[in-house]
Parts: sequence; C-alpha cells; structure tokens
Amino acid sequence: MGWLTRFLAAVAFLAVGVIFSPETFGSTSDGSKSPTAATLLKLAHLLGFATAWGAALWVTFIGGIIMFNRNLPRHQFGNLQSKMFPAYFTMVGVCCAMSVASFGYLHPWKSSSSTEKYQLGFLLSAFAFNLTNLFVFTPMTIEMMKQRHKVEKEENIGNEVGWSKNVEVAKVNPKLAAMNKKFGMIHGLSSLANIMAFGSLAIHSWYLASKINL
Repeated sequence: MGWLTRFLAAVAFLAVGVIFSPETFGSTSDGSKSPTAATLLKLAHLLGFATAWGAALWVTFIGGIIMFNRNLPRHQFGNLQSKMFPAYFTMVGVCCAMSVASFGYLHPWKSSSSTEKYQLGFLLSAFAFNLTNLFVFTPMTIEMMKQRHKVEKEENIGNEVGWSKNVEVAKVNPKLAAMNKKFGMIHGLSSLANIMAFGSLAIHSWYLASKINL
C-alpha cells in the first residue's frame, strides 16, 4: 500500500495547488478563462521532464554508487539492479514520451523556432536512448550477469563488498575472462546510452531555465 499512499499524497498537493491558485487551472480573478489545455500540457511536460531528469541523476550518480561501493555484496547488488533497471528505464521512457508529446503539441514543427526544434530533438534523443536500454542493452546485460554469477559462485566469489576478486580469478579462468570482456562491452554500451539520455535531458533543463520567470 506504500505506492497508494505516495500517489494520494501527490494528488493532495495538486489539489492544494488548484485551490490556492485557481487561475492556473481555469478561472482568473476577473472571470475570464485562461488557456487551460495549454497550462495542463505545460504541467505535464514539466512534471515528466523533472521526474525523468531527477531519476536519472539519482540512479546514475548517487544510488548505484552508494549501494555498490559501501553497502551491498556484489552479487546482491547485481540482482537488485536487474530488478530496478527495467523499472527505471520504463519510468524514464514514459516520462520522456509525455514530455515529447506535450512539448511537440505546444510547439508545432512548422511554426517552431530553431531552438525549439533542437529541444524537441534532445527530448526525442533521451526517449530513444532509454528505449534502447530498456529493450536491447538491459536484457542483454542481465542475461550476461546471470551467467557470470553462476561461474563466480563455482569459484566461491561474489559476496565481497566494495571490491572484487573477479579479476584475480579471471587470470586463471578463461571462461570467466571471456564473460568479463563481453559483460564489460554490453554494460559499457548501456552506461553510454544512459549518460547520453541524461545529457540530453540536462541540455533541455538549460532551455527550461531560460524560460522560467521566478
């Protein structure tokens, strides 16, 4: 029920915004109507982008490093990541899709400026990189990880925290060495796609910052 509590809390905060800022969602003080649809699309774009960028920042630079370097045994960390990453890429992909759709609707291609077209391109890039990770690199990485874990268990390694005996064992185990090379390549491509998605979102954040009046 934890997810339901968080969902209701988010809805409650949105309701407070509607109550205390009605002009944002439809009615103005003089009785005229504001462009509600455009406002809702801007809100959808902002929430989708902010969620995607914040999740990418945490997963890429904070959460994984804390878990791997100081707290979890390597195999336990890998198994946890194999459950988290599909959910992570799905969520970020959905948020990017929402941002792309709303931004594209608010800025039709034919009437958009060059800057707006570039920004839509960055959002599409982030969406594409996340889909590539979700459907290509992540399944390959997880499958390779499971195979490598099996070999490592036979060598009685994988439960160390913050450091690995893998490299030492791989020097005398050609099968493990080959797995390490293949895993490193796939994992590297996945990490690169994730960084490219994060970078695309970061560039879009600069554009948004130039548009917001605080």
